[in-house]
Amino acid sequence: MASDLEKRAKEAFIDDHFELAVDLYTQAIALNPQNAELYSDRAQANIKSNNLTEAVSDANKAIELDSSLSKAYLRKGIACINLEEYQTAKAALEIGASLAPEETRFVKLIKDCDEKIAEETGVLPDLSLEKPSTEDVISTKNVEPLSDPSNQLTVAFVKPKYRHEFYQKPDEVVVTIFAKGIPAKDVHIDFGEQILSVSIDVAGEDTYHFQPRLFGKIIPKKCRYEVLSTKVEIRLAKADPLHWTSLEFSKDNSVVPRVSAPVIGEQRPSYPSSKPKRVDWDKLEAEVKKEEKEEKLDGDAALNKFFQDIYKDADEDTRRAMRKSFVESNGTVLSTNWKEVGNKKVEGSAPDGMEMKKWEY
Repeated sequence: MASDLEKRAKEAFIDDHFELAVDLYTQAIALNPQNAELYSDRAQANIKSNNLTEAVSDANKAIELDSSLSKAYLRKGIACINLEEYQTAKAALEIGASLAPEETRFVKLIKDCDEKIAEETGVLPDLSLEKPSTEDVISTKNVEPLSDPSNQLTVAFVKPKYRHEFYQKPDEVVVTIFAKGIPAKDVHIDFGEQILSVSIDVAGEDTYHFQPRLFGKIIPKKCRYEVLSTKVEIRLAKADPLHWTSLEFSKDNSVVPRVSAPVIGEQRPSYPSSKPKRVDWDKLEAEVKKEEKEEKLDGDAALNKFFQDIYKDADEDTRRAMRKSFVESNGTVLSTNWKEVGNKKVEGSAPDGMEMKKWEY
């Protein structure tokens, strides 16, 4: 059964149905939770679906199960690069390169990380290094717009299994997850440059995942956690003495800049400067998104955007129902009721004046 699901997941991935591939890999993992290949392949599908923190978590799990699986390090590196976690990405890629020295993508992606790290630290990179070609950059693709729905929309919001909160000091952020009576062996926590990945996997219960992209960068080696009788306490060491206005990263959050002590005898010119003017890409992206949001659509375009908004804001069961009904009915039925479609195959429904035909393979 797990192998059949894995085969179907690979076919869905090849056909660019990345969300469906993630769903199928999840079902396969439930049947075979110790298979590192399944986690690694789901990481790849999550990268394509732009679920980057989930991809990092899957890659970490694959590495935990099989530390010699080079493609798990590659996928962790690619996901971290897309999250701008260049130090974490480089560390993973270097291990992967040692396991698969014949794989040229490791070398090129490591060079890319070096350049990005140099930009962040203000150290000029070695110009003799060959830049990676654009064909080695992994891009993500969005799910295609869905067709007409046939069922009434019902959206339910799932309450998190455990409540969490945080407070901060000048040099650290303390995150508390209120999980009572959890064995320490069932708690798995990973730290990235700007990622916190928490999994609580208690036998007989649904796994709890908490994987935020953090407001600011942290120092993974200095971070620690403790499992207590009533809670899990996580201490994140700040990389910069910034005041975090929230725990999770958001482009709307305002960052309080770090105040550096002046160096006696050194005065840096403020103007004119030879440094090239930086483009505010976040502001530019926000303006484009605002224009797209305010754009008045009609006909099929308006309908497609409506369905995309439904999918984006829906809970996991609603999304699964939409994907399953759409795929099994060959695009003729779209259901949002998982209880209705979860245990049966969704038959196609032809529009008036037309008839369904089954293709022979």
